[in-house]
Amino acid sequence: MAVSNTPRAKTERLMNLTMCLLSTRRALPKARIRTMVEAYQGVESDEAFDRMFERDKDELRGLGIPLVTEQIGGAFEDEPGYRIDQRDYALPDLSFAPDELAVIGLASRVWTHAAMAPSAATAWRKVASLEPGDGATEDPFVGIEPTLGGSEPSFPALQEATVAARTVTFDYTRSGAVEPQTRRVDPWALTSWHGRWYLTGYDLDRAGQRIYRLSRISSAVRTGGEITHQRPEDLDPQGAVARFAQGDRPTTVAVVRVRTGAGHALRRRARASTDAGEGWDRLEVEHSSTHALADELAGYGGDVVAESPEELVTAVRSRLEGVLASLGGAR
Repeated sequence: MAVSNTPRAKTERLMNLTMCLLSTRRALPKARIRTMVEAYQGVESDEAFDRMFERDKDELRGLGIPLVTEQIGGAFEDEPGYRIDQRDYALPDLSFAPDELAVIGLASRVWTHAAMAPSAATAWRKVASLEPGDGATEDPFVGIEPTLGGSEPSFPALQEATVAARTVTFDYTRSGAVEPQTRRVDPWALTSWHGRWYLTGYDLDRAGQRIYRLSRISSAVRTGGEITHQRPEDLDPQGAVARFAQGDRPTTVAVVRVRTGAGHALRRRARASTDAGEGWDRLEVEHSSTHALADELAGYGGDVVAESPEELVTAVRSRLEGVLASLGGAR
């Protein structure tokens, strides 16, 4: 039986080996380890097992896991055995300064509306409980609005494939086209730009780097084997997506009212800002897509009001009315 050595299979094998060596107080010989770790049972020859086991030992030590080699003696004569000392393996007590807690809490808020939201919230609660009364609140985050929407249906599958370095296949409708076309891509990075998500990767059929807007993916994402084109070391996804999204399209100036203390992403790129009174500021924001800006403004809810052009005002109102309708008209 062939043994899979994909990144996922390798990670599972290393975890099982770690659990095996943690669960024993006495060093285990290789022969015993081979019978206890399921992935090793499918290795066809002793030589292949020895090579895999040696690589796995080096991997664990490279990860900082205290793998101990001891002479077993007795019936095993001078055969070496292996174990992991639980006292050396255990993490020390964790302690965070207020500014460190602020950074961790801010990171957890990034995933508020994405697929990782439950995990992020659970992790933050655990970290916050370590420092009761020591700044483990959201007070340091007032005025900071990190968000990763991840609302596109293809986002979770593409994120997983990008992390695992697996080829993806999907149907994509490019700008100006009527019918979608199939794309096979080695994914390199997912990037958020002005409220939209983009995938940067290597198009296997077109033999070159390409960028895809997730909202134009019209099918489920199918995951394939390991990628054959690695991410370039000098890749700048943010810059590449910015150039792709802007292109040569002319920009238009929109006028929006923003509540004081909100809309920081809009404020950073506004070309002008004036006091509108009563807790509001008026911003002039350049944009090249009314639909993209409308999506972004609608995401702020009542903290941002579009004033002009009329096309933008109508687009934002339409989106907010759609949200209200989906909630059954509740106010």
